[in-house]
Amino acid sequence: MDNPLTILAIVAACIVALFVLFGLWFLSSFFRLWLQAFLTHAGVSIADIMGMFLRRVGNKPHHYKMITLSKIMATQAGLKIPTRELESHYLAGGNVPNVIRALIAADRADIPLTFKQATAIDLAGRNVLEAVQTSVLPKVIDCPDRTRGRFTADGVAKDGIQLRARARVTVRTNLERLIGGAKEDTVIARVGEGIVNTIGMADTYKDVLEAPERISKRVLERGLDSGTAFAILSIDIADVDVGDNVGAKLQGDQASADLRRARAEAEGERAKAIARQQEMQALVEEYRSTLVEAESQVPKAIADAIESGGLGIMDYYRLRNIQADTEMRASFAGTGNSGGYQNRNTQSDNTSSS
Repeated sequence: MDNPLTILAIVAACIVALFVLFGLWFLSSFFRLWLQAFLTHAGVSIADIMGMFLRRVGNKPHHYKMITLSKIMATQAGLKIPTRELESHYLAGGNVPNVIRALIAADRADIPLTFKQATAIDLAGRNVLEAVQTSVLPKVIDCPDRTRGRFTADGVAKDGIQLRARARVTVRTNLERLIGGAKEDTVIARVGEGIVNTIGMADTYKDVLEAPERISKRVLERGLDSGTAFAILSIDIADVDVGDNVGAKLQGDQASADLRRARAEAEGERAKAIARQQEMQALVEEYRSTLVEAESQVPKAIADAIESGGLGIMDYYRLRNIQADTEMRASFAGTGNSGGYQNRNTQSDNTSSS
């Protein structure tokens, strides 16, 4: 072991082993990928693959394989996209394979879509491949959206009858308005609004049942796809059902409300009348007490007149006769109050005797 030649041999063997391992790793990691790119004329060199390997980011160390395979796929489809552009889009957080598939699908369907537009759509959070597929094969949207618990768009005609409608909207993606355009929810909301508005403009519910296509025609005329990421191709009314008689129900509720209001007003007037009656009764009692007080002064005045000589005894009896005659007539007529006169006469007698 102390022989220098032996030590050199061991070191040399270790170095050779390291080179062999590196070669095997290089062949398994880079050479096979480069050979595949070379055979497909993708234009990806060993230096490009090594550079992508050294510039890896995040937790995906094999991103160079994905970028290289995407470049091979694009080249095989006849698309010329620089490798650096693919790497830049990946580093920006984009989905490179999805963008390449979308570009290939758009190229096969003769849809004008550039790599810049596709990457912008992808970075905006939209599925660019799905958007291209929807442009080729239109998509059917239910209105309203059943997944949110709504099954019909309800409207009320002018005659008060409720109609419940369901529609199927056929749309295709408008790639030019995909960035910044409204999504499916906006289309569903606008179509539902158009259905309700059209039903509300009908004179009777029978008009809508006779020609449901009026709803589709009127909704399409309003241009509901403006500002959205879709172009509405057709709106088909799947079903129209007759609902409740909302007009009669509202009229009944209004009549009940009017009746309750009239009863409240009548009760208020009755309360006022009762209060007024009690007030008048109190006023009558007040006047009666005043009358009694005034009548109580009459015997005293007669006694003072007799005592002072202003009234003779014959005058007094003549007055008594007049009072008795008045009481008799009043009792015959049934309108008098003989008790009051009797009280006055008794008081006069007491005063005279005093």
